Amino acid sequence: MSALICGSIAYDTIMVFHDRFKNHILPDKVHLLNVSFLVPDMRKEFGGCAGNIAYNLKLLGGAPLPMATVGRDFDPYGDWMQQQGIDTRHIKVLDNTYTAQAFITTDQDDNQITAFHPGAMGFAHEKSVGEAEDVQIGIVAPDGRDGMIEHAEQFAEAGIPFIFDPGQGLPMFNGDDLMRFVEQATWLAANDYEAQLIEERTGKSPHEIAEQVEAFIVTRGGKGSYIYTPKHRYEIPAAPVRGINDPTGCGDAYRAGLLHGLVNDMDWETTGRVASLMGAIKVEQHGTQNHRFSQDEFKARFHEAFGYHL
Repeated sequence: MSALICGSIAYDTIMVFHDRFKNHILPDKVHLLNVSFLVPDMRKEFGGCAGNIAYNLKLLGGAPLPMATVGRDFDPYGDWMQQQGIDTRHIKVLDNTYTAQAFITTDQDDNQITAFHPGAMGFAHEKSVGEAEDVQIGIVAPDGRDGMIEHAEQFAEAGIPFIFDPGQGLPMFNGDDLMRFVEQATWLAANDYEAQLIEERTGKSPHEIAEQVEAFIVTRGGKGSYIYTPKHRYEIPAAPVRGINDPTGCGDAYRAGLLHGLVNDMDWETTGRVASLMGAIKVEQHGTQNHRFSQDEFKARFHEAFGYHL
């Protein structure tokens, strides 16, 4: 049985400026902004929520089934996925556009200037949940607006339990939209900032939202996470890290851990800790799909972090 992962697939082009933006942007001239930054260091990474979640779930021994729309430049990413053993049958290639892409320039103060081209992501609604067979669980991760709306409806209509994760797509939805997702979803996931926005837009506290789903999971970075259920709030500790190199993609790694725990009928305390450890392992490596581990290595590190065996 597979986990159907609806969300974006994107390339991340990351450039490093060996100075500070503030030294080159004059506050009294921002209305005439015309700057150029020399970026000696550049790398291109495979990214996007669906791609990242699928990669992490595969590391855990799961059967991820990403569903997304990509562009004519997808071949290198597709080859990478196949090398990792990820099923790409529900990824649709569109010949008249590019795969979604983020262009990120970082300075010495860790400030970032990002340009995002959605490209093929805007056609995510052309794929339907009904196309996939033998699906045990699903997730609606950040994607094109129409795709997120339709995929949530399709999961609900098919009776397939799924996580709704608005992520960076949250600004596209008002309070009514979000409450509709809550009514459809089995679980809701967000970081602490997004959870605050959800509360402001819906007028519902995390406890109130948890009464309408099986759980509302709120990640809190280095402070761990909360898992709100209708009757209890579980406090999940952050897993120890061996060095912080790149937080990008930690949320996706965490969500893969959630899927793994849910598929394997783990209790919330263990599911949350699996997810927490996935985020910790990811933060230790640059890029979103460059970390690796064996099943035995993961189990050993879980025991080391939390004091009991999986």
